[in-house]
Amino acid sequence: MAGRAWILSGAVTLTVVGLIPNSFIPRMTSFALADSLNVRPGTWDISITTQTGGSLIPPDLLAKMPPEQRAKIEQSMQARSGKPMTHTSKECVTQEDLDQDRMLKEQHEDGELQCPTRVVSKSSRKLVIERTCPAPRASTSQMAMEAKTPETIVGSIDMTRAGSGKVHADIKGRWLGASCAEIKDRD
Repeated sequence: MAGRAWILSGAVTLTVVGLIPNSFIPRMTSFALADSLNVRPGTWDISITTQTGGSLIPPDLLAKMPPEQRAKIEQSMQARSGKPMTHTSKECVTQEDLDQDRMLKEQHEDGELQCPTRVVSKSSRKLVIERTCPAPRASTSQMAMEAKTPETIVGSIDMTRAGSGKVHADIKGRWLGASCAEIKDRD
């Protein structure tokens, strides 16, 4: 699944926003003992619609860029600010993912999760988590995921980046089937 733009937590990735090619799909790590989210394992169609505002790139990083590059990035951010962008993907969700509160997965270049995650509340119908990521991509976010039925989910993510950047994402998911073979064949 490397290279796939993801969806939630440690910030809705700037890939989804379209600024930096690095997926940000939050990984929800289990810290609370409760039932797993009541959804079916298997292939899911996940749609995430994001809206951004402010600067998503830390001011110190912008300051280090050559003026021409900085102007292009600032222009791109301004053009996308406040305009919804939708990303849809098929994801394989295992029972282990559900048991570990990872309905949505995050990929890291080094394979390690860098952002401490805290479960705020958890039941078989709803999961709320908070996440704080350190510099250089400092951010705080809150994600809420609700199982409307075992075959449908809705959720939202609100993230604030260091400085003035904000991202809001609305998530919709529907279960497609128990097998993940089609997805695994693409990896």
